[in-house]
Amino acid sequence: MNTITAAITAVGAYLPEYVLTNQILETMVDTNDEWITSRTGIKERRILKGEKLGTSYMCIKAAENLIQKSGIDPSEIDLVLVSTTTPDMPVAATSVYVATQIGAVNAFAFDIQAACSGFLYGMSAASAYIQSGRYKKVLLIGGDKMSSIIDYTDRATCIIFGDGAGAVLFEPNYEGLGFQDEYLRSDGIGREYLKIDAGGSILPSSKETVENRQHYVFQDGKTVFKYAVTGMADVGEKIMQRNHLTKEDINWLVPHQANRRIIDATAERMGVDESKVLINIERYGNTTSGTLPLLLHDFEHKLQKGDNLIFAAFGGGFTWGAVYLKWAYNTNKN
Repeated sequence: MNTITAAITAVGAYLPEYVLTNQILETMVDTNDEWITSRTGIKERRILKGEKLGTSYMCIKAAENLIQKSGIDPSEIDLVLVSTTTPDMPVAATSVYVATQIGAVNAFAFDIQAACSGFLYGMSAASAYIQSGRYKKVLLIGGDKMSSIIDYTDRATCIIFGDGAGAVLFEPNYEGLGFQDEYLRSDGIGREYLKIDAGGSILPSSKETVENRQHYVFQDGKTVFKYAVTGMADVGEKIMQRNHLTKEDINWLVPHQANRRIIDATAERMGVDESKVLINIERYGNTTSGTLPLLLHDFEHKLQKGDNLIFAAFGGGFTWGAVYLKWAYNTNKN
């Protein structure tokens, strides 16, 4: 087969050491473990501690983990993509710094910002570059330091998010494995329901915006939940229909880890059995751009060459979508 497809050939990850449990949150805001668990499925999340450590730190660590595991020469990487909603700083792309720090001296780099759908959109971009035949190795990293934009006096948001990063390497495949199809969507109606008010060009940072706590994430939880359940379920079902897939054909559902109830509703709508749904939300919470690659890292040992994977995500903006991918390798893990 001469047709080029883009396959994931390696994965890596990084998670901070500090564990923020529900029990610790009980001492910070008016909440409790039972309430958090029943509504979100989250028991704990990781938080990046330390001065001057940002999203790039985690992305570099995830990339280094991938490089060490796969044995690739970073100078052979053609492109580094970082999907993040918490870049190190404005203007200077986080991906450019990450590429330099990992030794990807021959790569160009840019960031992708699509909130919780960022990694999914990144998969689309990485695959397109590979399938064009122009590049051979594209490193895609999804990472967010959500603790940097969370108000830990707001119980509606502080219970949900955590920090972490995951990385995958895309390379050409000639066996028909890898990226098969995508169905990506967006709708600006979501702009007011999940956002940070200040710090952008509409409302630049000022003494007043800081005093008014306008640099933290605001979420209209009920509205976002409603759209997320419908959106993720719709695109999952749509991509199955477009590719003539039955529930038996799907080996693994890889859903964004925003809320356990959203994950369950998506799987139910698609008819996918719970045993085929990858879930780690109870340990990490919502790491935004990091959820999908962290799932691949945690469950890599279960994935077999030829497995059909359906990725689905929903994020602020609104952005959402699904990707159909055939896994391209077996691991030696037990």
